[in-house]
Amino acid sequence: MPWPDPPEGLIFPPFAYIPGKNSRHPENFFEDIKASVTRDICPSDLQDTAAFKAGLAYLDAGYFWECHEVLEAVWMRTEDPSPEREMVQALIQLANAKLKLLMDKPRAALRLCDMVVAHLARCHPRDGVLGLGIDCVARRTEIARTDAIRAL
Repeated sequence: MPWPDPPEGLIFPPFAYIPGKNSRHPENFFEDIKASVTRDICPSDLQDTAAFKAGLAYLDAGYFWECHEVLEAVWMRTEDPSPEREMVQALIQLANAKLKLLMDKPRAALRLCDMVVAHLARCHPRDGVLGLGIDCVARRTEIARTDAIRAL
């Protein structure tokens, strides 16, 4: 399953926030994106929201804190338990792992990669959740794990 395209008109922040290294974005910077996840949205439609697509685009572009920020809105609308919740949590933890690498915390990144793998193991059906293939996210996690091992 291919990684979805970013939502049309997505605005990237002027910089990637890295705790301890630079300042945070204004409090309401992501509100319009997060507002795409409405109270009445069906879990099966979450993959079509600007928040979900922006989260993936931010993850790809190295905006890891920002990815977590917008995907949290998606996560909050998932059912507990559900494959959708596990997938969104896996993506959030992958972004956190990659952020920890930028913060020079490879051991924390490795622990987060383990968490991603555990979330993915609970995703059923195995062929994909929210339009994402489990294997695609797993491959990205293994790249992060390799980067963390090299940084030790």
